[in-house]
Amino acid sequence: MIEIRKVTKSYLHHKGGRKYIFRDLSFTIPSGRNVAIIGRNGAGKSTLMNLLAKVDTPDSGRIITDKSISWPVGLSGGFQGSLSARENVKFIARTQGFRGQALKEKVTFVEEFAEIGEYFDLPTKTYSSGMKGRVAFGLSLAFDFDYYLVDEAMSVGDVHFKTKASDAFKAKVGQANILLVTHGMTQVRTMCDLVIVLNDGKATLYDDVEEGIKVYQNL
Repeated sequence: MIEIRKVTKSYLHHKGGRKYIFRDLSFTIPSGRNVAIIGRNGAGKSTLMNLLAKVDTPDSGRIITDKSISWPVGLSGGFQGSLSARENVKFIARTQGFRGQALKEKVTFVEEFAEIGEYFDLPTKTYSSGMKGRVAFGLSLAFDFDYYLVDEAMSVGDVHFKTKASDAFKAKVGQANILLVTHGMTQVRTMCDLVIVLNDGKATLYDDVEEGIKVYQNL
């Protein structure tokens, strides 16, 4: 279970003063559900995702859970550009407590998943955004979490990689759950059994996926 309790989040806008994304937002995500977080642009989807991942913090309120939640899958902003993918993966694996053979296995997994060939040993600052996304996607999947936060990550790459990415998440279902932020309703229908629609700073939960999609499409 993940409980969002009276969360307020705002940002200071250089023209319009302080902009509030959420004011006293409260809702609970039940255990064992694969969740789609949908809404129009600017509804706060990415903000909520960053709060859940603890990439950002609320102005006030709390997010309460005893489950482990991944960093946003596909987020490549944390790479050190002068280091290769291999070196970045080693560093992150060490911060997660892996050493020796276990560390090598994590590196091998990411290298094989990303499929970027010799670039894996070149500085990540030389990568295209798609290549960074592939490495970041593989890196996220290399570790076990109770929930994986996914923000359009499966739009990275060609058809082969999209299929591979989708299959990887389907393999996780049953062992872990996903929190999917997307504009793609096909992904919502195939991967989720609960829809959260964000609108006007509020969150409405729908057990009926089609009902949630219809509400979103009518916004």
